[in-house]
Amino acid sequence: SNHAWFQTNSNGRPNLVGTKKPNGFGLHDLLGNVMEWTFDCWNDNYKNAKPDGSSLTEAGNCEQRVARGGSWILPAESLRVAKRLGLPHDFKTSNFGFRVARD
Repeated sequence: SNHAWFQTNSNGRPNLVGTKKPNGFGLHDLLGNVMEWTFDCWNDNYKNAKPDGSSLTEAGNCEQRVARGGSWILPAESLRVAKRLGLPHDFKTSNFGFRVARD
């Protein structure tokens, strides 16, 4: 609960980014708060993943995109990078968002 927002500590809503402690790399909100809505086409594994980490848009089910990382409405056990969902590309919900990083 020191590092992420989830079902039992979110007060039933998304919360302000950066208000929890950062992880060991100094990154805030990598898990929880909102699920990360990605541009990746859905694949049930990482077999076709690109080595540079860019979006996978040529293989898999591109009618579905990947959401990952858990959110404020899920239990703490679901806050994992490996927590992935394949959902229709136009799916909308209040517990999905984007994780913005800057260099």
